[in-house]
Amino acid sequence: MSEFTFDLDSVQRLTVGAVGPRGQRVFYVQARRGSRLISLIAEKEQIRALAEAISRLLDGLAEKNPRLATSDDLLITDMSLEAPLEPAFRVGQMGLGYDAERDVVVLLIQGAGEDAEGEATQTARLSASRPQMRALASQASHVVAAGRPICGNCGRPIDPAGHFCPQRNGHGPGPGS
Repeated sequence: MSEFTFDLDSVQRLTVGAVGPRGQRVFYVQARRGSRLISLIAEKEQIRALAEAISRLLDGLAEKNPRLATSDDLLITDMSLEAPLEPAFRVGQMGLGYDAERDVVVLLIQGAGEDAEGEATQTARLSASRPQMRALASQASHVVAAGRPICGNCGRPIDPAGHFCPQRNGHGPGPGS
């Protein structure tokens, strides 16, 4: 038996998405292998960091080995989340690796803390091709950017109703107010 709660090797589909209104969105990482679908809840910053880490990994691989610098264009037209959205667990930590022998990127995910029964933390191991991972990074960047605008002064999200910016020290309306 696998040491991972979920072990989906060579996934057919890998995406991220968000559900809900800006400022209240719930973010998901989702993978499919055959009839097995896994959905995991993540934080917005985890999705942002994942996109950056994938891009750095793939760019680094292409620098070290020019034969891997082939076009990563994989026509993936639908990166939307699949129903049902029944999360297996909440993401605590993620890590990336590259299996050079199989030419796949491996995403390791550890759940946040113990589950309700005090059982060990759940984990997932997902492997995908470089083009699939490039598409995932692009989708993750798009999903994160679709949120609330960020204040140029303090770096905090600007709500539709306005924004109190501590950097403005109470002087005048802040951006987006």
